[in-house]
Amino acid sequence: MRIGELARRTGVSPRALRHYEQAGLLASARADNGYRVYEEGAVARVSNIRYLLDAGLTLDDVSAFRSCLDGDVAAAAPSARGLEIARERLAVLDARIAAQTAARDRLAASLDRSVPGSPATSPAGAQPWAQAGAGSSTESGAPSGSR
Repeated sequence: MRIGELARRTGVSPRALRHYEQAGLLASARADNGYRVYEEGAVARVSNIRYLLDAGLTLDDVSAFRSCLDGDVAAAAPSARGLEIARERLAVLDARIAAQTAARDRLAASLDRSVPGSPATSPAGAQPWAQAGAGSSTESGAPSGSR
């Protein structure tokens, strides 16, 4: 399949696919006209790359998972390096969450001082899904469409 078809089937832009190829994560052959041609397995490979990127890994991190990109990367037993990378990324995400929570708390405190009882600082106002019956939500309590 050509790059446009792979992009359509995976929801990844052709530019990103070329970037994955340049990073050594995706391979293609060339047709006589010079167009990139991908094997059917590229769909699963790109999906696995996206899964890892969406989990907070970088392209460099993903390269450590090359051996399992063609299978079910979510179910594969992680290597020692894979575990190390996952722990490092988890620590980075935890630090970002803590920083964002602190920033939110500072902003909410500022609003509360300026406008006591502001909806932005009330628990239901800050998190619309926290109120029972307010909109649709998932079993986790997060708003629909969030991850």
